[in-house]
Amino acid sequence: MSTTLTGAPVSPGRAAGVVVTMPAPVPEPPEATTGPSEADDAVSRLGAASRAVQDRLDALAAQATGTAADVLAVTAAMAADPTLASDAERRVRESGATPERAVWDAANALAAQLEPLGPPLSERARDVRDVRDRIVAELTGVRPPGVPSPGHPFVLVAEDLAPADTATLDPEAVVAIVTSGGGPTSHTAILARALGIPAVVAAKGADDLAEGETVVVDGGAGIVLRDPSDAEVEAARSAVRVEREFDGHGRTADGHRVELLANVADPAAAQAAVAAHAEGVGLFRTEFCFLGRDVEPSVEEQVTAYRGVLAAFGGRKVVVRTLDAGADKPLPFVTADDEPNPALGVRGLRTAVAHPEVLDRQLRAIAEAAEAEQADVWVMAPMVATTDEARAFVAACERHGLTRAGAMIEVPAAALRSRWVFEHATFGSIGTNDLTQYAMAADRMLGDLAALSTSWQPAVLELVRATCEGAQAHGRPVGVCGEAAADAVLAPVLVGLGVRSLSMTPRALADVAAVLAEVTFVRCRELAQVVLAQPDADAARSAVRRELADVLHPLGL
Repeated sequence: MSTTLTGAPVSPGRAAGVVVTMPAPVPEPPEATTGPSEADDAVSRLGAASRAVQDRLDALAAQATGTAADVLAVTAAMAADPTLASDAERRVRESGATPERAVWDAANALAAQLEPLGPPLSERARDVRDVRDRIVAELTGVRPPGVPSPGHPFVLVAEDLAPADTATLDPEAVVAIVTSGGGPTSHTAILARALGIPAVVAAKGADDLAEGETVVVDGGAGIVLRDPSDAEVEAARSAVRVEREFDGHGRTADGHRVELLANVADPAAAQAAVAAHAEGVGLFRTEFCFLGRDVEPSVEEQVTAYRGVLAAFGGRKVVVRTLDAGADKPLPFVTADDEPNPALGVRGLRTAVAHPEVLDRQLRAIAEAAEAEQADVWVMAPMVATTDEARAFVAACERHGLTRAGAMIEVPAAALRSRWVFEHATFGSIGTNDLTQYAMAADRMLGDLAALSTSWQPAVLELVRATCEGAQAHGRPVGVCGEAAADAVLAPVLVGLGVRSLSMTPRALADVAAVLAEVTFVRCRELAQVVLAQPDADAARSAVRRELADVLHPLGL
């Protein structure tokens, strides 16, 4: 008889396969020491290993696009992080530690500093340990971390996946992912969805899954079947996801328009969005030309970078988010490195208080890029919390001739006071990842909190409703650009709450469009009321799946 494991559903689809577990972690080096005369050689070996790891990750990043490229670039930069490198060198010279022991202890110390800081910065602790293992493997000649390659399709099972591993997954080989840790907005979840790999995270009992056993994974329902029957395996294998195409026009069954847009981070991702027939860009992350730099890019550099994205969407909307520095994206020219809690610190628009010139130059660059291209450019600021912040940002945009200036709604205060925010902001975009973690006070990386860290939480959806009602008082449109927008089952609920556009990974466009095309706007509003009447996220998700069973089952969702 089958046994069912339950977890957080993060990437839809059904698959069956044999379990392959991640290899054992790189072993901890012994507490060995070197003599003073060997210090220079040890430091040289340490530097060479760090550069080798960085070069390898940079090469992978160059072959990737979008979120995967960003993740790999950040991990590569961490391999050369001066904080990690200088501490490791100090341990070699002062304590006589071997280079592998020095980097092990230095990385553990850095991770221990990051973990108490709360998300998203605490998520970097996982990256630090991944880099640690890669450098130690390089120094000791053992197998580096990485996804197994057994030579046949398989279900990958792990406690969690390092971002660099997730970013390099091959969907042809990995038919599904199951983790015991992580959460609905972890890198594993985001990248699995972008790759179209069915995934369940924070699955209770996943650590007991044995190498070689056969399981069935339902990423839409959040379940893993152990000891499935032959019929269950065959049903999963025959339920190959239909390769749908989006026709470029999002609407409900009765013709109510819903803009279906793409989240992009660079020109390559913009091309992928065009290929998926996205109606435009709902979130253009501009950090790609700022990250990994000690100094701010010039206006000219920014103009060139932005034009690469705008050129792909001539005549269509592109929503440009201004620099979202701080927390997990520290930049030396706008953020401090000694904040006690960066997730609640100077990040996003707040960096403009001390460094207004950086925002001013970015707006100038956006305006010049918009003038040179044919895209319909809208601009929004991250981490808007008050009416005064919205007013000041809109005024700054107007000084550069940018008349479509909006606010990201990620802070519960902004959602609750949206009527006043939208007196100034001409549109809003709800970042559900941050809105959820701030509303629920839950670290999105902790598997133990996965039930809290989901946009299906009725409390979070109440904040979405409040935002839309505040915007409607002024005739302002509101979209969603967080991971919730890529959930095809949640999409009708968001539309019913008043959301007018959804921006997501390009791969999700066809599924979201297919569901919306099967429901009327009236039914969307009814589903919204059903969700708000539920006591918790599981009840809300289950209620909508029951209500939409006639739609979801034929679509394989």
